[in-house]
Amino acid sequence: MATDDGIDEQYDKEGLDTLKVIADTHRFNNWMYQAIKPFLKGNILEIGSGIGNITNHVVKDKFSVTASDLRKNYCALLKERFAGNQYLTEVRVIDIVHPEFETEYSDLMGKFDCIFALNIVEHVFEDKAALVNFSKLLRQNGNLIILVPAYHALYNRFDKELKHYRRYTKSRLENLFSAAGLTISGSRYFNFMGIFGWWFSGKILNKKTIPKSQMKLFDRLVPIFKVVDKIVKTKIGLSVITFGKKSN
Repeated sequence: MATDDGIDEQYDKEGLDTLKVIADTHRFNNWMYQAIKPFLKGNILEIGSGIGNITNHVVKDKFSVTASDLRKNYCALLKERFAGNQYLTEVRVIDIVHPEFETEYSDLMGKFDCIFALNIVEHVFEDKAALVNFSKLLRQNGNLIILVPAYHALYNRFDKELKHYRRYTKSRLENLFSAAGLTISGSRYFNFMGIFGWWFSGKILNKKTIPKSQMKLFDRLVPIFKVVDKIVKTKIGLSVITFGKKSN
């Protein structure tokens, strides 16, 4: 079954393969998690939890989180993986651009102190609608954290196979926040060194999925890459992160 956005409810092979490869990059997952952790608070909703790569860090730090995904298959895996974990509030199937969003998720309106979506919005054709709907789920002064791929010039076969509609600049992502009535708390690029591996494998080698061997090497080098991000002052990177707040 597909949504109006054209996203199939079942596993897409490339997406699942990528999630499994990234699951083994423990340093990288922790680095990404640490980038968003200062903005996590209260009752949290994770949009697009996948197989729980970041969810795992959230519950280990004893934050209360509702995990969610568009695909029922992923939600079943999440329930199995975190069964009995007291910090996982629940697992929900959520379509962030459902045509009857407020009715379908009436019990979630204004419920969350923080929402984060990492590498999700680029899969959504109506990204403006997604940000507006995120705002509806937030409480007053609630935080929204979005991480997406950066720079359209880097768009390659990886993006096509992963069903990315686009890549973003910092200003484009900030404009989405503003259009949704959210106040921007901060915005920066992330993972400068990742640009080269993404470009070489996806553009030059024309690979369909990220090679496991490449990600293992990348993961070992994360401590160095974190230093490089500080040197370039996060002014350029493979991804862009924006932090916002619902202030009215």
